[in-house]
Amino acid sequence: MANALYDRTIAFAGICQAVALVQQVAKNGHCDNDAFEASLKAILNINPSNTVSVYGREADLKLGLECLVKGIDSTPTGSEITRYIISLMALERKLSGRNDAMSQLGDRIQMLDRQLEHFELLSEQMISNLASVYLDVVSPIGPRIQVTGTPSVLQQTSNQHKVRALLLSGIRSAVLWRQVGGRRRHLIFGRKKMVEQAQILLARI
Repeated sequence: MANALYDRTIAFAGICQAVALVQQVAKNGHCDNDAFEASLKAILNINPSNTVSVYGREADLKLGLECLVKGIDSTPTGSEITRYIISLMALERKLSGRNDAMSQLGDRIQMLDRQLEHFELLSEQMISNLASVYLDVVSPIGPRIQVTGTPSVLQQTSNQHKVRALLLSGIRSAVLWRQVGGRRRHLIFGRKKMVEQAQILLARI
């Protein structure tokens, strides 16, 4: 059971990290590069040996763990993050009920994996390819996630691509959350335990 809590905390921190990065990009046009890379790697890591290896190491989820501990509160920033998380989880639930979309998503991700032979993960081309998977496969299932930020920043195509690639990463983590047994009740009744687990992980990073 203790292991289940660890796995759920890791997966939920993955969702938190993706949305915290969405918030950074939408406001400033840039974000924590190491966290960004870990979140994008997670999308392409389809056969991980365990939960944490989806992202790399525990340290690669530092931003997500910090966000889990202190970011989901009633401040404007915290409530925006909460809204993104709820929206992503609702979208993932709809997606998981659509076998056609899940199969298409799997095919597209395998194709992206092959493209890594030609492009760096953080190259504009690769980020654009990741964004198009979100736009083509996930977004049409709806409801659309309204991203708020600085209008001039969000008008830039490269930032739109980053945001969509990160939303795809959030969906990846939401799928993982469900795979490791995460349920809505764990968010309502088990959040305190997840926060404690995240604090333990942060202390040893």
